[in-house]
Amino acid sequence: MTSISPDRRSVDSALDPSAEQIRDMGGRAVEWIAAYHDSIRDLPIGPRTSAAALKELLAEPLPVEGRDFTDLLTVFREVIVPGSRHNGHPRFFGYVSAPGTAVAAVADFLASALNANLTAWRSAPAPAELEHVAIDWIKEALGCDPGAGGLFMSGGSMANFTALAAARHRHCGDAVATHGAAAHPAPLRVYASTETHHSIHKAAALLGIGRANVREIPVDACFRMDVDALVRAIEEDRAAGAEPFCVVANAGTVVTGAVDPLADIAAVARRYRLWMHVDACYGGFARLAPSARPLFDGMSEADSIALDPHKWLYLPADCGCLIYRDPEAARRAFSLDADYTRVMQTEPAEAFAFWDYGPDLSRRFRALKVWMALAHAGSRAVGDAVEGNLDCARHLAELVDASADFELLAPVELSIFCFRYLPGSAHAGSRSQSDEEELDRLNERIMLALQQAGSSYLSNATINGRFALRGCVLNYRTTRRDMEILLDDVRRAAEQAIEETR
Repeated sequence: MTSISPDRRSVDSALDPSAEQIRDMGGRAVEWIAAYHDSIRDLPIGPRTSAAALKELLAEPLPVEGRDFTDLLTVFREVIVPGSRHNGHPRFFGYVSAPGTAVAAVADFLASALNANLTAWRSAPAPAELEHVAIDWIKEALGCDPGAGGLFMSGGSMANFTALAAARHRHCGDAVATHGAAAHPAPLRVYASTETHHSIHKAAALLGIGRANVREIPVDACFRMDVDALVRAIEEDRAAGAEPFCVVANAGTVVTGAVDPLADIAAVARRYRLWMHVDACYGGFARLAPSARPLFDGMSEADSIALDPHKWLYLPADCGCLIYRDPEAARRAFSLDADYTRVMQTEPAEAFAFWDYGPDLSRRFRALKVWMALAHAGSRAVGDAVEGNLDCARHLAELVDASADFELLAPVELSIFCFRYLPGSAHAGSRSQSDEEELDRLNERIMLALQQAGSSYLSNATINGRFALRGCVLNYRTTRRDMEILLDDVRRAAEQAIEETR
């Protein structure tokens, strides 16, 4: 029998293509990326399609034989792209979604090709060191102490979950980790404002703390946590035999963009020996913009900070981040020995393991796109882009205030804006409850018409019980002119919505 050398390459192997084939695939993919970035402003933001239509185009049995890359790229171009929402469009204001950058897309491509698994230093020495460098840059951007540490995660929800796990362990020690929540004799309490992201409640449920033990603190007229109400809640719970252990402050709420009084909350956390966690997933990197920097005074005093570089660092998803003021406090929550994870190195830097600071073992090389994007653009350019986003939101607020057919429903603190359309009849005299409900229904129809038209895109929020058109400027392509176009698009959608009800 003729033996086959292990070094021989299969001529047409789809799993191990030749260098020439890789260049061909990569070249055609890069050509599409360049054309996409060049034309994104002219694309309709969202598709007009259905799940059934897309399924008909995409569904097929598991392929037994492979297909040529040209066919696959054709499906991507002709089905996937037209059937996608284009979050990078300068007038996509829905949710909190960034456009990504070209250099970060290239970084993701390179990271996937290298396929480093950042479980520990020994698994990927240079990528692990680069993650430390990128984390240090983020600490510097936030004004954190040099002794702080952190790691990249899938997103803000996982960062919030991990922070609450570390906070609980500091308060409860190994008993709960070993025997479960029943081992702790008293109910635990987490404090968060009524505007806090739902991932905090989800984390409390998954950790066995319980959603009912997340005590919601009222907010002021600007949707910031009422610190006096926080103190009263803590005192009430202590008197009732519960154990307060964590307070969650917001550095940019998801609904209105409000920033809680961080320094005041930090003082309360010190007074009652609570772990202070800051959810800065949306707003934290706005500290790079000079006009917003004072809002974040006190953030560096937090025990943990959750961030989403895939928001205001303009990176493609996914890339979350968690910063610890005292990494050792977190290490005690997550360190767990197993023979297959035993570290043999004796040099501390080389014995470092990311699994000691969070729940993940396998971790992709997210740090490359963070490092490459910041190193390529520089923090000044990122800060200028953030400042431009803040300016666009303020400009929109000024236009709304000066208009006869719009009403602002919440103050603009960062780059989120909430407003509604008012027909002429709504300006005459006081409005009844039924009038308000009709305005809610009208603005809901306006939002749907706007989304279907494809020129601008808003999502929705409920502000003081009223339906709001909500937008978030999180795109370096967006200009003041785009805010003016948005209002014109809303007016057209309003005309359509009103006409359809006649």
